[in-house]
Amino acid sequence: MTLPMSWNEWAQHDGVALAARVRKGELTAIELASQAAAGIAKVDPALSGVVEVFEDAIADPAKDGANLAGPFAGLPFLMKDLGPTMKGRLQEMGSLLMRGNRATADTFLTTKMRQAGLNLIGRTTTPEFGVCSSADNPVVYVTRNPWNTDYTTCGSSAGSAAMVAAGAVPIAHSTDGGGSIRIPAGVNGNIGLKVSRGVFSLAPHMSDLTGLVSIQGCQSRSVRDTAAFVDACRGPAPGEFMPFWTTPEPYQELVKRDPGRLRIALSHQWGDYRATPAISAELERTGKFLEGLGHHVDYALPAIDYRAAFDAQTTCYISNFAIVIGNMLAARGLERPPADLVEPVNIRIWEAGRHTTFAERARMQAVFNTTTRGFGAFFEDWDIILTPITALPTPKVGTTEYLTISDNPSVLDWFGNLWRNFAFTPLANLSGLPAISLPLAQHENGLPLGIQAQARQANDGLLLQLAAQIERALGGKWNAGRKPGVHVTNG
Repeated sequence: MTLPMSWNEWAQHDGVALAARVRKGELTAIELASQAAAGIAKVDPALSGVVEVFEDAIADPAKDGANLAGPFAGLPFLMKDLGPTMKGRLQEMGSLLMRGNRATADTFLTTKMRQAGLNLIGRTTTPEFGVCSSADNPVVYVTRNPWNTDYTTCGSSAGSAAMVAAGAVPIAHSTDGGGSIRIPAGVNGNIGLKVSRGVFSLAPHMSDLTGLVSIQGCQSRSVRDTAAFVDACRGPAPGEFMPFWTTPEPYQELVKRDPGRLRIALSHQWGDYRATPAISAELERTGKFLEGLGHHVDYALPAIDYRAAFDAQTTCYISNFAIVIGNMLAARGLERPPADLVEPVNIRIWEAGRHTTFAERARMQAVFNTTTRGFGAFFEDWDIILTPITALPTPKVGTTEYLTISDNPSVLDWFGNLWRNFAFTPLANLSGLPAISLPLAQHENGLPLGIQAQARQANDGLLLQLAAQIERALGGKWNAGRKPGVHVTNG
């Protein structure tokens, strides 16, 4: 098969650029889909990031309802195998229990994606139910980091992050319940924005604050692709229980202008969790770079009870996941999770959380409140807080202490392990704040290290503006212009 572009040309285009070429008549949506499918076939044997490619969507991009006149003009788009459903397609959530689970309808956000002109061409890997830090269970699949396949992509948006980093597609779907957009973006050298609570709808699911701890979004390699995705897919479904944020102008326009001089706080320690000296040094180097762009940069920290906040986050996860797993069991007429079909830590989470009382949830919500208001007070004095994405180096494949195949008998100790590494991302979920991971740094071993910027609620546009200013200052060369070892342009 002759492809419409060389791999170098394909990798140089972001999604907005590819869509523009389709609109000009230089390429067709079918040609884009064919090239993406060939890109997946080229890199996925080494990475194991794609569960299924939809051959019918490759052959006929309009077949499933992609609006080819929409802003993305039939751009190929991979869906994480969790969250929004696609009518008639499998959604197996990284779990043996969910094998053969087929969705009966599109969710609201899926419809928005199709209307935007995204051609949903396949499913990407995720840990079981999106719970743990990596899609790394040999019985299901092991997703590997394109920069060095001995290492994990982290998660839970594992396969989407790998496919974007490896150049197979410019943009892919992700979800983020505690960092699952930002962490894999940071670990794989992508851009990953977690929007504010009240931007993307979860309809018809979950109209409550703890449901909205988890946020939808994308992995991308350019700021304008992320801006275009948010512009096209934001907004409420009928019957939302809370107001949704609006923006005076599209983010795609906003990001063309630099922000004013920003007050940027740096932090490499949140409560009991502290970044390694090497990671802290990369944060400081980024701070100096931002000073060079004219911003005011200093060390500062929100005055919140970090220990209480992480405890509340843990209670939220345990009780939420217990309900999710319980609903899946009820639908199958099962009393408890079968040990041969559900991973051990997820069974322990179900056991720990299924009898959570209303009083315990009320105490948790009270900490959500004080934490969110603490961040609110902080953002009266500061525009942005900058942290590393992770506190520790990227784990190697098979590091079971972070995985739901762990034999750790204590759920609380297992979550403590997660927070030690992934300390800086989850409180944005708890508080509904926007946060973005930018590929600005690297670990001592050369793997990418994301730097995270967080802002006050609804200030998503400011994060994208700062990201775009940085992107221009770097001449578009994220990751210092380097590409991963597994990439469509190689070999």
